[in-house]
Amino acid sequence: MGKELLLTIDVEDWFQVENLNEAVRFEDWEKYEIRVVDNINKLLALFRKSSVKCTFFVLGWIAEKLPGIIREIHKNGHEIANHGYFHKLIFTQSHEEFEYDIAKSKAILEDIIGEEVIGYRAPSFSITDWAVGLLKKNGFIYDSSYCPTFLHNRYGKINIKRNSISKNTNKIFRFPNGLIEVPLPTIKFMNISVPWGGGAYFRLMPYKIFRIGIKRVLNQKGVYTFYFHPWEIDYKQPRVKNIKLNYKIRHYRGLKNAYHKLEKLFKEFSFTSIKSYLERIIGGI
Repeated sequence: MGKELLLTIDVEDWFQVENLNEAVRFEDWEKYEIRVVDNINKLLALFRKSSVKCTFFVLGWIAEKLPGIIREIHKNGHEIANHGYFHKLIFTQSHEEFEYDIAKSKAILEDIIGEEVIGYRAPSFSITDWAVGLLKKNGFIYDSSYCPTFLHNRYGKINIKRNSISKNTNKIFRFPNGLIEVPLPTIKFMNISVPWGGGAYFRLMPYKIFRIGIKRVLNQKGVYTFYFHPWEIDYKQPRVKNIKLNYKIRHYRGLKNAYHKLEKLFKEFSFTSIKSYLERIIGGI
């Protein structure tokens, strides 16, 4: 099998991200301006123009409030997957809270699109060992949350033994309970694993350097997973002032040119959804 690129979009609005959490409470979400619909429509138009398909990991809160845009994503031939309901880091929740979160959002999404939702991504990639069992229990076939690095305080850690599911890649693996993991890519610098999957890393890094990293991952592992958020193309989004400086940099730096960098990315690389890729390499999805 040749080299594959997987495109994923984490659907949350500008005020729902972890970097703004210290200033924006969940209880106040209803008060903020909804901007995600326009940003998604802009992305959908770009995807049609670029002939790419994508996996949208949708926050249940967004889907419940805005079912029409979720149907539009699905109508455009993209995969709908689960990003939880409340956008809470997994390791801050009890087992019961987490199971309620994923079951609630899964039911909302399936009711909207009329088909099974098989994929999950944790908020801020905060996957844990115990969450793996609950994802399998609740009917998920794959997770795409694990980023094998110690450079980010919110990213989760996985200690469960795993088995490769394909001789063609050392990237995607299966847990003992059968759940498939599609991790986020890293590249080695001085023996340190540096995240290279997208988001702020993509916005802050010069495009020419970022593309070199993509090609390195493809050459080493055969598959590359890219992620992005609709708010990352929204330079005119409201600014939240009462947050830490490094959070401001992570959230706001590079917004102005992000859309144009995506255009360059899609001109050079062809992307597909996680579901389509897994159907081809293992079948039976």
